[in-house]
Amino acid sequence: MPMPPPSDPSPTVSTGLLAGLRAVPDASRYWVAYSGGLDSTVLLHAARALLGERVAALHVHHGLQAAADQWAERCRATAAAWGIDCRVREVDARAAPGESPEAAARRARYAALRAAVGHGECVLLAHHQEDQAETVLLQLLRGGGARGLAAMPAEAPFGAGRLARPWLGQPRAALEAYAAEHALSWIDDPSNRDLRYDRNYLRHEIMPRLGARWPAAAASLARSARHAAQAAELADALAAIDLATVAEGAALRIPALQALTPARRDNALRHWLRTRGLALPDPVHLARVVNEVLGAAPDRAPYVHWGQVEVRRFRDRLYATPSLPPHQPTWRVAWDLRAPLELPGGGRLTVQTVRGAGLRVGALEAGVTVGFRRGGEACALPGRAGTRPVKKLLQEAGLPPWVRERLPLVWVDERLAQVGDRWRCAPWAVADGEPGLEIRWEAPPALRPFLPAD
Repeated sequence: MPMPPPSDPSPTVSTGLLAGLRAVPDASRYWVAYSGGLDSTVLLHAARALLGERVAALHVHHGLQAAADQWAERCRATAAAWGIDCRVREVDARAAPGESPEAAARRARYAALRAAVGHGECVLLAHHQEDQAETVLLQLLRGGGARGLAAMPAEAPFGAGRLARPWLGQPRAALEAYAAEHALSWIDDPSNRDLRYDRNYLRHEIMPRLGARWPAAAASLARSARHAAQAAELADALAAIDLATVAEGAALRIPALQALTPARRDNALRHWLRTRGLALPDPVHLARVVNEVLGAAPDRAPYVHWGQVEVRRFRDRLYATPSLPPHQPTWRVAWDLRAPLELPGGGRLTVQTVRGAGLRVGALEAGVTVGFRRGGEACALPGRAGTRPVKKLLQEAGLPPWVRERLPLVWVDERLAQVGDRWRCAPWAVADGEPGLEIRWEAPPALRPFLPAD
């Protein structure tokens, strides 16, 4: 039976819900994350009544339930009856090794929402007070810090646009009352009662008991999340102050970092990694960074890794990078210079014809090979007597070891002709005004922060 189109909600039932919706950031379009369940159905209905034709629905089709196709069609039909455009996005929600089904579904869902939102647009999520309380409990049980206990933000940048949760301060009872007043119907996903999932266990087994003893438990936990969010904001502000005194380009100066108190040092490290888009360490790996990397002798180059993150030390500086691909020191190939040369581990070499720079054009006929350092290489720099060990050139340039070993070397007629794209070697370096072949190294993203500026 089709539901009636949205109309102005009754203020006696919907005051808090409407106030939350009125506070969302202004947007050219509002994408309601529409699962078809009670919460998102109420949000779609209320948003359409209040925000009008700027509202659209996005249903993420996880394919995890036998009725998933029917649910997608029902969402389309309901949205159409209300004059709302509804997009359905099918996703791969299979869990990766070591990932929980809940986390996999959430990852796929948010990726679909992030891809949908455009500039000037906003995604609306129907999370309410009890959802926030459950998230706080989950974070407590996982040993989360202030940022974790802050749970879900009410508003945040998201993809090309924004994300808003207008009802984090509203109890689910308000959504149920709205649904009853407007005779709404919704999809009941049986997996929401599967107690194997942590959130369902909290929702159906723990929260009712807490509420029976402490009626304001959900509201109090949600309030704690707001306090934690403020604490996290203050910690970030302090970290920014500390990093301004210890940061040097892409690195942190280790002596200055060690001069901070342990709490401020760890806070600065976490903030530094977060702002670089890298996964944060658990307490064990953070302790290893402090003890094994910061505490190492200055002439050592230890590193600690977790997930896809590597933290290294070089010359009293601390560096963090995405995990570098395995190095292939014996790789060496011939190159005809007609097309870019892709390098193992990422990056490539390109060539263009120039004048007064690069290698002599005769290099093409002499035969060009490309590879990595194996030790003992030397370069005869133009205008200077003798040769310089490549190792010395790289050390003087301040390049970290993990960059040095991945720097491509170019040989012409079996003689070293170019190191990276910074040093050209006689006799293949061109003279002023002479035509040349300029070979440029496009380094992989993980190495670029450690290269000197052009």
